[in-house]
Amino acid sequence: MEKKPQESTLSISEVDRHIDDFMAIFNFTTSDPSTFILMGIPGLEARHIWISIPFSTSYLISLFGNIMLLFVVSKEQTLHKPMYLLICLLALTDIATSTFVVPKALCIFWFNLKGITVRGCLTQMFLLHTVSFMQSAILVTMAFDRYVAICNPLRYATILTNARIAKLGLVGLIRSVICMLPLPMLLSRLPFCADRSILQTHCEHMAVVKISCGDITVNKMYSFVIVFVVIGIDLTLIALSYSLIIRAILRISSKRAHQKALNTCTAHICVMLMMYTPGFLTSVTHRFGQGIAPHVHIILANLYLLLPPMLNPIIYGIKTKELHDKVGKYTCRR
Repeated sequence: MEKKPQESTLSISEVDRHIDDFMAIFNFTTSDPSTFILMGIPGLEARHIWISIPFSTSYLISLFGNIMLLFVVSKEQTLHKPMYLLICLLALTDIATSTFVVPKALCIFWFNLKGITVRGCLTQMFLLHTVSFMQSAILVTMAFDRYVAICNPLRYATILTNARIAKLGLVGLIRSVICMLPLPMLLSRLPFCADRSILQTHCEHMAVVKISCGDITVNKMYSFVIVFVVIGIDLTLIALSYSLIIRAILRISSKRAHQKALNTCTAHICVMLMMYTPGFLTSVTHRFGQGIAPHVHIILANLYLLLPPMLNPIIYGIKTKELHDKVGKYTCRR
């Protein structure tokens, strides 16, 4: 008779455990110490469904536009030139950027799936920042491409070959990986607080650093220095290229040639402004905008990741005449 209460107590504890497991399936904001919680956009939880509309729309436009560019360039032999190969490299990074961010964000907005493993979070962070640095390297190469095309057109075919563009792309990728690899390694050594809620839709470096209970001085200094040095060098090279381009354009006497030279640079300038401006604002608000509401930080960070992939193919499709004509040929045929 004395064993029966033990059996009933055991069965009750097992039932409670199974109930907890069952509830955990639907309570996606888990407190497991091996996971982080992505909060989405705090303060705007009631509007998450509505916020998901521009997220999903921009993602679909980005996928369609960039895949269309890749398809047209791959099909048209006349577009197998350095300039269009660079556009294809940029399209690949745009697809990667939006794919690393939007699906997880939509899971948060639609299904309240906020949990992400520590390894998954660090991997997402590493990939996102690596692709961002890769995009910067591509923009530098594009500026050099425009410099050679305008300032030294007779030697363009010998200086910039498709093979050389591929090598420059590989160098940019290796540089990005080397620069970003220490970030997850430094973060993995830090202790994290009991509250592992990340005020973001994705694992952005500074957002993850802020939930650590350890000394984050090294992490903050490394991220600041690497961004300042790498992006600073890239912007300096771009500025140098365009100063030489402007000097060459001013020497052109023909107005028609003058206009043609300017048109070849317009798309690249627009893409640069779209990438660097939101990135600069995001970095400044993270470090110096303590009085700014959290959802403003988050919206700025997401604009930096969502707008360029969506608008880049549109800009190049409109501003680059040869590409515009080929895209028009395929869309009209469809």
